[in-house]
Amino acid sequence: MNPPPGQRDGRPDDAHLYAPYPSPLTQAYAPPALRAPEPPAPASSGLTRASWAWLGVGALLFALVAGAVGARLGAGDGGILELETRTAVPLPDDNGSIAAVAEELLPSTLQIAAQWGEDDGATGSGFVLDEDGHVITNNHVVADAARGGRIAVIDARGERYPASVVGRSETYDIAVLEVDGLTDARPAAIGASRQMRVGETVVAIGSPLGLGSTVTSGIISALERPVTAGPASAASYINAVQTDAAINPGNSGGPLVNLQGQVVGVNSAIATAGGLGGGRGSIGVGFAIPIEQVQITADQILRTGRARYPVIGANVDTRDTDDGARVAEVPASGPAAEAGLRAGDVVTHVEGTRVTDGVSLIVAIRSRQPGETITLTVERDGRELELEVELASQVG
Repeated sequence: MNPPPGQRDGRPDDAHLYAPYPSPLTQAYAPPALRAPEPPAPASSGLTRASWAWLGVGALLFALVAGAVGARLGAGDGGILELETRTAVPLPDDNGSIAAVAEELLPSTLQIAAQWGEDDGATGSGFVLDEDGHVITNNHVVADAARGGRIAVIDARGERYPASVVGRSETYDIAVLEVDGLTDARPAAIGASRQMRVGETVVAIGSPLGLGSTVTSGIISALERPVTAGPASAASYINAVQTDAAINPGNSGGPLVNLQGQVVGVNSAIATAGGLGGGRGSIGVGFAIPIEQVQITADQILRTGRARYPVIGANVDTRDTDDGARVAEVPASGPAAEAGLRAGDVVTHVEGTRVTDGVSLIVAIRSRQPGETITLTVERDGRELELEVELASQVG
């Protein structure tokens, strides 16, 4: 396979992998409007308007919600997380009190302050994972500072601690920090997004616009919502928990919590209305990374120092459609080629679940683990086929 321009071995090179994210210095970061981007320029191979990520780049851009607020800011790979987490009994199922949830989670929630260069910085949120001082946040909160900048966390009492990056995943927008001196912080209890139902109450905790220890509430608006966020060169794909709890710039990396005080997701992105001068904050459409994916990614990072994600080895068109994901190219010798997938095929289902476009296919693949065998339902020349593909993996 000849990789797309700017990529090596099917992965973006450093310049593409860590493209800088805009960070105005005197105001909260203004996310781009929710809209389809302009179609990409034709690829050098002659395929037109096809996306050239390993599985494609996103057709819809949602705004990541790390906030830049000032020039000087005061089980093995693929395994489920087996770290020691807090064993405290969660709040009762019928608790129903947002105040009780806030009291339980505020000591576990942190403000993240990242700085790079002389005047560039951003704030986000995070939560304590374990007794060893590990903290979960979003990759996009710390990505720039991870390359020679400074990172600190501030707890609910206003105490500040230096932090370093253990590892991060651009693909899943997750980073694990190690915090020096964070010895008495309370690890957050972990729940399960898959047990949540649409309409259930959730609480978002974080530092919107730099306002630490802020609590908002709402409901689960949707589950398994395929979204992609961030610039095309560094997009993350999320099988998201959607909520109408107010999430604003600076909430990134903070916990989304059920009424038992358990983390069910990591707040990561918001949809915004209007252009650059339009709405820049919450319009009641926010997205969190499911905690199950966070656990897997954090486990991989803490065990091996890096995260992996599954691939089928095909390039897909990620323009907005409703009839499936069109395959643009199938490089030789990859899993897709071995399974018999061809350019021009339209993938309509993954394991019996409908996919409507390239983004939903990418999300469906990345919600699984390398080594799994999945069944793709494919339309080809008016016929419907089922192909079994064993997922390979890449680091990212």
